[in-house]
Amino acid sequence: MMRSKFDLQLEELKKELTHMGELCEEAIGKAAAALREGSAEKARGMIAADEEIDQMEKEIERMCLKLLLQQQPVAKDLRQISAALKMITDMERIGDQAADIAEIILSAEMSEGTDMEEISQMAAAVSKMVNDSVRAYVDKDLTLAKEVILADDVIDAMFDDIKQKLVLLIQDGNQGEAAIDLIMVTKYLERIGDHATNIAEWVEFSITGVHIDQN
Repeated sequence: MMRSKFDLQLEELKKELTHMGELCEEAIGKAAAALREGSAEKARGMIAADEEIDQMEKEIERMCLKLLLQQQPVAKDLRQISAALKMITDMERIGDQAADIAEIILSAEMSEGTDMEEISQMAAAVSKMVNDSVRAYVDKDLTLAKEVILADDVIDAMFDDIKQKLVLLIQDGNQGEAAIDLIMVTKYLERIGDHATNIAEWVEFSITGVHIDQN
């Protein structure tokens, strides 16, 4: 009976992690849309959404600690719970960085919007990494976790390519300041990719018991 209750609680934990991952994806999408459209309203909404992600981190943390204190988890369960605790820290930081992008949009007054296709593609790519890393945890899919880890190299290459293009704009007196802001935006996206990679590494640990830090 106790084991059955514990399994149900683990399933609830997976649902909450999935929901938090969805909020992170939504945050990235909103930040990208706010940038593309130059929407101060969407940027402010993104900052408010970050608070919901912060609250979910606290709720899942309490759920994990309750599982550790009230149940008697075996080794594989301990790995799952400890991995979840690490994952929510990275997801909370993903929310922070999406909010940082929103702050740039507001402070730089990007009212005209920036429809730079490469940045939109990078935002979509890191969003997929977040989705896949959480799904790998829920499905215990080691192959998918490894794919996320490998995808980080693609994100780094995208960042380097965009940065080189923007550096050329910095030399233009009329576009230099805007280009610097966009470099910061892409840097935050690159960091989101790093956090998704961290999540995938903890998924790998939850399955294999081995944690390999790729950073």
